Amino acid sequence: MWSNNSAAPFLLTGFLGSEASHHLISIPFFIIYLSILFGNGTLLFLIWNAHSLHEPMYYFLAMLAGTDFGITLTTMPTVMGVLLLDKREIAQGACFIQSYFIHSLAIVESGVLLAMAYDRFIAIRTPLRYKSILTDSRVMKIGLGILLRGFVSIIPPILPLFWFPYCRSHVLSHAFCLHQDVMKLACADITFNRVYPVFLVAMTFFLDALIILFSYILILKTVMGIASAEEQAKALNTCVSHISCVLVFYITVIGLTFIHRFGKHAPHVVHITMSYVYFLFPPFMNPIIYSIKTKQIQRSIVHLFSVYSRA
Repeated sequence: MWSNNSAAPFLLTGFLGSEASHHLISIPFFIIYLSILFGNGTLLFLIWNAHSLHEPMYYFLAMLAGTDFGITLTTMPTVMGVLLLDKREIAQGACFIQSYFIHSLAIVESGVLLAMAYDRFIAIRTPLRYKSILTDSRVMKIGLGILLRGFVSIIPPILPLFWFPYCRSHVLSHAFCLHQDVMKLACADITFNRVYPVFLVAMTFFLDALIILFSYILILKTVMGIASAEEQAKALNTCVSHISCVLVFYITVIGLTFIHRFGKHAPHVVHITMSYVYFLFPPFMNPIIYSIKTKQIQRSIVHLFSVYSRA
């Protein structure tokens, strides 16, 4: 017999043992969230309005900024609710939907980084055919494919969560809902929910990382064939921003995976902190990286502020 509280709300968790300091902890979180929204929102605004940024490279960057914006809006309400308002209850349906968007957007981000690697590969290997290969319609098709992969592939493990009975503790480990966290509370056969995500991670994150690595091997081979050292440096410099974003994303993914798989005896705060680093660090860093390393974006930012300062 399943317990009568199967449909009861789940309880989110902040920093265990530091509940008295949650109000103070909420301040840096709120600042970081606002910075992420402002940074990625600015990138989206610039790419939409600046004609000089209407190129395939910046369309993919807009996808990356939009994904980071979405991840932030997905996690921010519950995290700030727990830390600032001590609002821990979340309805099961809302929890499953949040989990769906968190995981699907993570897969989308990996796909966008892969598309950006393809963009750099085309730009360096066949620069004269760059715009004829990456036409607006092809960029849109790539973007649509990335979105479909992310939002469709995560449906199979999320749907069963809606009909699983939950007769164990309803306390979750984070201030947001993750699939691996929720499924452990189910009083049902969760074999599929354990196996499918492993396959999915292998076919998305792991495969994307391998293709990105392979593309950069080919890019490096092409660059080494350029006679002028100055041209070599110029070609590689166009890849620095993307490489930095890839490293930021996959290092946090690997760190979080390592902690979950091998850090069972690590303090709870380590697991929680790594989860927040995974969801906050890449969206926070990506606009900074592109603003520092991309001259067109720097000029657009300067132009934007000069226009508003005159107004």
